[in-house]
Amino acid sequence: MEFSHQPVLLQETIKNLKIKPEGIYVDGTIGGAGHAAEVCKRLSGSGRLIGIDQDADAIEAARNRLIQYKDRVTILRGNYCNLTEMLKQEGVQSVDGILLDLGVSSHQLDDAERGFTYREDVPLDMRMDRRQALSAREVVNDYDEGELYRIIRDYGEERFAQSIARHICRARQEQPIVTTGQLTEIIRASIPAKARAGGGHPAKRTFQAIRIEVNRELEVLQDSLEGMIDFLNDGGRICVITFHSLEDRIVKNIFRKAENPCTCPPDFPVCVCGKKPKGIVVTRKPIVPSEEEMETNTRSKSSKLRVFERRLGN
Repeated sequence: MEFSHQPVLLQETIKNLKIKPEGIYVDGTIGGAGHAAEVCKRLSGSGRLIGIDQDADAIEAARNRLIQYKDRVTILRGNYCNLTEMLKQEGVQSVDGILLDLGVSSHQLDDAERGFTYREDVPLDMRMDRRQALSAREVVNDYDEGELYRIIRDYGEERFAQSIARHICRARQEQPIVTTGQLTEIIRASIPAKARAGGGHPAKRTFQAIRIEVNRELEVLQDSLEGMIDFLNDGGRICVITFHSLEDRIVKNIFRKAENPCTCPPDFPVCVCGKKPKGIVVTRKPIVPSEEEMETNTRSKSSKLRVFERRLGN
């Protein structure tokens, strides 16, 4: 299946990266290279783009799409949580901009064989990196009821999480849950008919929660973002596109802390903790898609863009 992914907030992201023709930029989730191609168009001279993705299909698609820019593009396979280490191995000690487009790609959702979908009956998987051992099948069949409840409640923000976790545990006692169709029917039976009548597909939140657990999405984001800020040159920017409230909250809080890291009590006349700001939050409120974009690309509806600019000597 051809890798396709329509980039969201494309022009807004490119504008906020403030691309310098001879700068070094990193797309930590290159996907189908929609954002990366626009960055490459603006580079010249010693300008360089480094693209990272853990999905082998994305790596192949990005290489094909950016073939005309191959002299200034390096594409690496890995998780962006290892971004700084991967860049140092390439001889890069700092960069002028970093882009993260989080969440699952259109290709991963549309390719039924990847096991992300609740719209077809296919083997459970949901791994962005198919080299890893943990998949949705292990989460659904091996996690105890309490763990499943926590994941579905916290990562899916699902109000029927307890019922869904209980039904999953009962069903797997009869036979292993190995397909998306099986799981979807269990979830459907766990939610009252009146609640199923509105609010989208009943399995959407639970599938999101399991996907986040399988790929450690929130943990990776939480552990990586501060180090990325430190890796920026003076005036460099990091742009992060999120797709649900949990991701957005992490980005907002880390950006705010980087701007104002002081831990002194509010009544102290001067700062004595010695923690210095790393820069400024560019987006006091997140940038959201236009009405036109939401109409042409429905998957953009929940997207939000936040931007931070590194300021050395603050």
